Amino acid sequence: MHPKYLDPQGLVALWRETLLARAVLRGETRGYRHHPQLERFLEHDSPRLAINAYLAAIHDEATSRGYRFDRGKIGPVRAVAQIPVTDGQLDCEWQHLLRKLATRSPELFARWQGLAAPDQHPLFRRRRGPVASWERANMEATHE
Repeated sequence: MHPKYLDPQGLVALWRETLLARAVLRGETRGYRHHPQLERFLEHDSPRLAINAYLAAIHDEATSRGYRFDRGKIGPVRAVAQIPVTDGQLDCEWQHLLRKLATRSPELFARWQGLAAPDQHPLFRRRRGPVASWERANMEATHE
């Protein structure tokens, strides 16, 4: 999902979680190593550069809102191949975000709820397909 849709809490959480994921990719931490969304980056030809590009877009959004995220934490940002993401996965993530916004940020929920095709993060390239096999929501639906 493009970070422009996130409420302040979501944007800060995304920044922090992605920095943690970056630390995992750099071998700097033992926690978080099996987080399913890391697969997106691990499958990339240049995982560390890809996650830096991901962080750069989050940083850009934060800066446009007047936040002061530390750009020095990102590392080198270079052009990298986009990561494919399915429309099923994007829809799953969009519905999850809308549920969070309905509770945390009703004004943003009202703004975004009618949006049928939200933009994806610029690192990702949309393609047709189902929800990703690693998606926890997919697992929960299977076990209900």
